[in-house]
Amino acid sequence: MASTLLRVTIKAAPPPRLDKALARDVPDDAALSRTRLARLIADGHVLRGTEVLTDPKARVDEGDVLQIVVPVAQDSHIGPEDIPLDILFEDDDLVVVNKPAGMVVHPAPGSPGGTLVNALLHHFGGHLSGVGGKMRPGIVHRIDKDTSGLLVVAKSDRAHHGLAAQFEKHSVARSYRALCYGVPDTGDPRLRGVRGVSAEPGNVICITTQLARHRTDRQRQAVFFGPGRHAVTRARVLDRFGTPAALALLECRLETGRTHQIRVHMAHVGHGLVGDPVYGGRRKLAATAVTPAAADAVRGFPRQALHAAELGFDHPVSGDWMAFEAEMPQDMAALLDVLRR
Repeated sequence: MASTLLRVTIKAAPPPRLDKALARDVPDDAALSRTRLARLIADGHVLRGTEVLTDPKARVDEGDVLQIVVPVAQDSHIGPEDIPLDILFEDDDLVVVNKPAGMVVHPAPGSPGGTLVNALLHHFGGHLSGVGGKMRPGIVHRIDKDTSGLLVVAKSDRAHHGLAAQFEKHSVARSYRALCYGVPDTGDPRLRGVRGVSAEPGNVICITTQLARHRTDRQRQAVFFGPGRHAVTRARVLDRFGTPAALALLECRLETGRTHQIRVHMAHVGHGLVGDPVYGGRRKLAATAVTPAAADAVRGFPRQALHAAELGFDHPVSGDWMAFEAEMPQDMAALLDVLRR
């Protein structure tokens, strides 16, 4: 694989760890994020003389000259496919798309084609960032196959690094719409007793846990309060349906963006999402809560009722704040219409 060689001299008063020292002293024009540097260290691409440094906690000293072997992104072997895209914004560095439910973001076992990446390659050819690797050109973040909504895709490497840094710092604004069973209420004693739940002004429920792979089902995520990845979701009720209220439309804001985060967190607090085959549980509506037509519509909804509705970030090149909204997709809009009627 072709590569480039970057030499970095550690400056005065370096942080005690290799990864932090490199993150501080690597030139900005190298466009290497902390995540990318961590991967290069783990893969044995950082050297001090003839010594290969693979421990991110390795000590470095002022004046150390480190060599970073940066592999050049390979051309993707993934074929372009003429799949329509709902493009909300595009410039030389990035594109914002509204992904439909049912579309996988990038190829993986079981989904070799028909993905967002295949569509992007058709629309933009080679004008996508290679930082994500040959399987994920341009992809900075993901949403689940059966979740609809907004994604930002990097067309240039500088945009990819700039966006990745914002996601790492949790400075990207992400708001989802979700339809759940029950009505979460900060005044509910049961909810206040759930570990990891706190109340914030405006009847906002804050859920703070660790997330990691389920111990027995590796396709699922699970809540932990020990090892795992820090995850924070804030949810508030926008609308409620049924008599008594049996369903709620939520606004869910992500502080972090872990795999299946909203779905796992809402299930954790006892308000799984309608249509979620993995975390939603076998919930049933009371016969008198909604009309038969509404009950049928809820029971037959074919996916998790989750939509990435709002996305905001600083443009990684111009620095301008960018904000986008995606209307409710047709299937969720129709379901809400039945519930409201």
